Amino acid sequence: MIVISQENTFNIQELETIVGKDNISLWENIDPTKQQQISQAIAPDNTINCIIYPETQAQLSDVVACCAKNNWVILPCGSGSKVNWGGLVKVDPTSHHQGIIVVSSDRLNRLIEHAVGDLTVTVEGGMKYAELQATLAKAGQFLAFDPAYPETATIGGIIATADTGSLRQRYRGVRDMLLGISFVRSDGKIAKAGGRVVKNVAGYDLMKLFTGAYGTLGIISQVTFRVYPIQEASGTVVLVGEKNNIAQATQTLLSSALTPVAVDLLSSNLVEQLDLGKGVGLIVRFQTIIDSVEEQSNRVLEVGDKLGLNSTRYQDYEAELWEKLKQKILHSQENTEVICKIGVMPNKAVETLNKPGLETGLGLIHAGVGLGELHFNSVTPETIIELRRWCESVGGFLTVLAAPLEVKEKLDVWGYNQNALDLMRGIKQKFDPKNILKPHSFVGGI
Repeated sequence: MIVISQENTFNIQELETIVGKDNISLWENIDPTKQQQISQAIAPDNTINCIIYPETQAQLSDVVACCAKNNWVILPCGSGSKVNWGGLVKVDPTSHHQGIIVVSSDRLNRLIEHAVGDLTVTVEGGMKYAELQATLAKAGQFLAFDPAYPETATIGGIIATADTGSLRQRYRGVRDMLLGISFVRSDGKIAKAGGRVVKNVAGYDLMKLFTGAYGTLGIISQVTFRVYPIQEASGTVVLVGEKNNIAQATQTLLSSALTPVAVDLLSSNLVEQLDLGKGVGLIVRFQTIIDSVEEQSNRVLEVGDKLGLNSTRYQDYEAELWEKLKQKILHSQENTEVICKIGVMPNKAVETLNKPGLETGLGLIHAGVGLGELHFNSVTPETIIELRRWCESVGGFLTVLAAPLEVKEKLDVWGYNQNALDLMRGIKQKFDPKNILKPHSFVGGI
């Protein structure tokens, strides 16, 4: 249960002087859908005071400084599409005033600069991914990651959750495309790192540090990315069949000279839900000039034929296929659904997708790196723990992203207990000494 604050008056008045009345909403006035999203990020019996929408970086700075002065807990939020990913925010009444301030970057959404010739773009953290891609497309360019909920996801939220998607096979992770970042510290001061070019500097690599920090170290206000030219053609090949043959096809592909932008392994349940046949699946995407897409696709089809796999090539409807795939594995509408992020050694990916516990779930693993997602309509904490043990036994991990509150309360969402915890706590203490940014929601209860 989320408690509505009865002490909003002094909070609202102080914040109104910074952003104005139109940029603050009391919890009871917030759209029910957004209420539901935010509620899934907060531990039961905690208080939400309001959601506030700064319109400039200066306003964001003043809001955070005000919260720091009053010891109010902050829940950073973009559009809210992934605000419920990760651990639950918990207010410690011995060190913080009751009440959580949800600080949204939704109105910090401007394009700062698009240097077309330099292949870079600078935007505010609240800009939506889909809007930025549409802007870049006018210049024949694109941002090379493929996040969950692309229509609503904000740039800051994508960085905070390290949500790269299938394109990491060719373009690597979100942090590898970051050239510069500005953020507001927990004391309200604005800090910057990097710029429009890559530089080697001493100290923390803040762009990598903030990627996947889930908003616990600061609030991202502005970023600069490298971008890429849109390719001439795109094509996808799907291989489906017996798991050992799929594993062999995957190894053959990854050790070849082919240059796919995406190589994903699909669990048998996911293959069936996508109407791709029966068995484990391998979906491979090429994006380059037409002749190269044709030649490379044919090479994959030959590999499939030699191994007795069901091989299908998609061209006209391949974008719809990838969108349907993303919807199946990452869509979360019902409160009972659970989405997990996993990592395993790449050579254990096919075996992982066939482990007990996944009979009623869906699984996808990016074959080149061993990272992926699991989706369950309903699953017990015990099953999640068993799958986590398997991932850890092969050098990996399992993190619960989205789940009902009762599931998150019964297990450690992050499941990490290795020797980097003290280092993580030290970094958190440096960046957020008052622990006002999403307290107790990150790895190890940080």
